Amino acid sequence: MQNLSFRGSHRDVGLQWGTQLARAGQFLPERIPFPITPERLDFARACLPAYQQHFPAILEEIEGIALAQNCAPELLQAVLFSMYALPPELHCSCFALSREGQVLLGRNSDFYLALEAENKAVEYRLSSGVPPILGHTTAFVELEDGVNAHGLAAGLTAVCPTVPRPGLNAGLLLRLLLETCRSVEEAVTLIRGLPLASAQTLTLADTSGRVALVECCPERTEVCFPPPERPFVCAVNEFHLTAMQSFRRPVPDTWQSEERYQTMERTLDRGWKGMDTRGARDLLAGRKGFLCQYDRGSGHGTVWSVVFDLSGRTLWRAEGDPSCCPFQPLPLPRSE
Repeated sequence: MQNLSFRGSHRDVGLQWGTQLARAGQFLPERIPFPITPERLDFARACLPAYQQHFPAILEEIEGIALAQNCAPELLQAVLFSMYALPPELHCSCFALSREGQVLLGRNSDFYLALEAENKAVEYRLSSGVPPILGHTTAFVELEDGVNAHGLAAGLTAVCPTVPRPGLNAGLLLRLLLETCRSVEEAVTLIRGLPLASAQTLTLADTSGRVALVECCPERTEVCFPPPERPFVCAVNEFHLTAMQSFRRPVPDTWQSEERYQTMERTLDRGWKGMDTRGARDLLAGRKGFLCQYDRGSGHGTVWSVVFDLSGRTLWRAEGDPSCCPFQPLPLPRSE
């Protein structure tokens, strides 16, 4: 996993990373793992007004990367804006738990093993009042899980959409939440007011002890705040909330998503009262049932695993398959 750290404005961050790549002889147009079709370019153009209205700073970062890479920003927008929507990527497991002062969010990132060396842990210390952020991604610019200095943590899983519509996608939505929100309530309010381009779940937790599951797609957003007698939520690559059942779509390969979901549900239902960071790590490492034990001959597997311990201000991260890679503790970001 690449560990990156950026400071400055969004445009500065884009220039820094684009320049780093160029100096290493790496150019993004040569590294995109899927074709940039007219469909993707048209979709990105249709999404652009949503980003101009709701997340203009991210456009400045993309422009900075493009300038340093000597490529058109429209090319990078086509990659980023169509991600999760054209076509969807189905992967990852996530849960959040709050009990007696213990607030945990755990996530396995499941992706293609051939791209494992491209995974990134990124620290952002942006100007303009944005809180410090530590997050992880299989791509760039967008984030798939992370935490900010306010103590808000978030993780996503992708879901097969019905018909993609212009709007924000899962990874850029998650980054926007971490840049602008202090709490689960603020994040939920923001999500409800945004146009969405992709279908996804967002698992949220904050230092106050609030946790939530958001299942959303271009047509609908539903939120679950778990009750005190069952204070946890779980998510994989299918919708499970009753109101979202009509938006489930059959896919050829779900990467054993229902089996992963049942492992988390069963483990937390039986043991949430005693769940701590050790138990969360054991769950993600597959010691409580199937969660990461893929046949690596399939070409995919769990490529990193994280536990955000918000009450203990610690991030536990395994930079690879957690069944064989150790979790290492890191401090959560703090405001300077």
